Amino acid sequence: MDACHAKLPYDCFILVLQGGGALGAYQAGVFEGLTEAGCSPDWVTGVSIGAINGALIAGNPPKQRVARLRGFWDRVSSGASMTAHPIFRALHWGFARAGASLGSVVGVPGLFSPRVPPPAFMPEGTPSALSVYDIDPLRTTLGSLVDFDLIRRRDVRLSVGAVNIRTGDATYFDSLQTQMNAEHVLASAALPPAFAPIEIDGEYYWDGGIVSNTPLSYAVDHSAAVNVLIVQVDLFRPEGELPRNLDQVMERHKDIMYSSRKPFESVRVRKTQRQRGALRRLLQKLPARFKSDPDVKILEAEGRPGRIDIVRLINRRLSYMGSTKDYEFSRAAVNELWAAGLDDARSVLAHPECLVRTDLSENVRAYDLTRGPRKALRSLFHHWREKLPLGVRARRYTRKGFA
Repeated sequence: MDACHAKLPYDCFILVLQGGGALGAYQAGVFEGLTEAGCSPDWVTGVSIGAINGALIAGNPPKQRVARLRGFWDRVSSGASMTAHPIFRALHWGFARAGASLGSVVGVPGLFSPRVPPPAFMPEGTPSALSVYDIDPLRTTLGSLVDFDLIRRRDVRLSVGAVNIRTGDATYFDSLQTQMNAEHVLASAALPPAFAPIEIDGEYYWDGGIVSNTPLSYAVDHSAAVNVLIVQVDLFRPEGELPRNLDQVMERHKDIMYSSRKPFESVRVRKTQRQRGALRRLLQKLPARFKSDPDVKILEAEGRPGRIDIVRLINRRLSYMGSTKDYEFSRAAVNELWAAGLDDARSVLAHPECLVRTDLSENVRAYDLTRGPRKALRSLFHHWREKLPLGVRARRYTRKGFA
């Protein structure tokens, strides 16, 4: 166990990354903020662009991760860019839509290119007939920026979500069980009809966001650790106002469709913890002669008491971006999103009183970063500090302890 885990009441730090195309630059900014504070994840689980960001994190040494993320986002935002200050809302929306439309016609460098000839002119059943774009540029980008040998060594666990086209079931490729390569990440990002399905071991897969765009449940269900810290970075807002025009209708539709289902997730987390508690109590009722049984030992490990703390950061910035926000890869938009994520991460670490706590169950707590006047509640970061010796509280947290 790392020294940091010995000092803090957590066995595992999990980073959960939602899908969302160009909005994924926000996640990169959040990760830079965590890195500044010396916080490094033990496990990254992601869907779509979250899987790509996750691979860039898990597939590079700690000192290179932010630079590789920056390299990726600079590469995919290196095309033609048009922008206007948000104060000129109509002009800004016009430039954003024009930039997104241009990318959809000519492609995005390092990410995808249009198929020529188009799919309507290709033989049925071929990959070229099943998608509008060729995802080979992303395959090349991943090959140059991600060390998959490092991912296979599992210094940082990586899990990416996809959906099996034949069964319609969600599938997670996890470095604990799978020899990960670029195809697994591509499968998680293959959103139809833009991209063709990816074949892996005779099965074909699409983007995991079709079934579930937030891999929180997978992290909760498959964590062997007892006390877990989860930082969940969402790219779509679940809440919103009634649309006033067609562009806002399309944007609100995306936000609802791809945002986290908090009530469902809360029920799922509570159910998991309730089952573990019931299992623990049942095992305590067994006669002593069963205590050494190998199966009982396995069940004891599953039922160990513990705590899950979930910090949720949601991209609530840049509300002026409109319905094209998830495929507007202009350099200006990417830089704004990165800066927003970085600022939110710094705000949480510097002003934890901004976090509002919700008790999902006896051992599961969620903390949300909100804006506006809210009653300041004691956050998990305050909880950490109270458990530390006085001489350590003011020192900087790192994976190896407090510097």
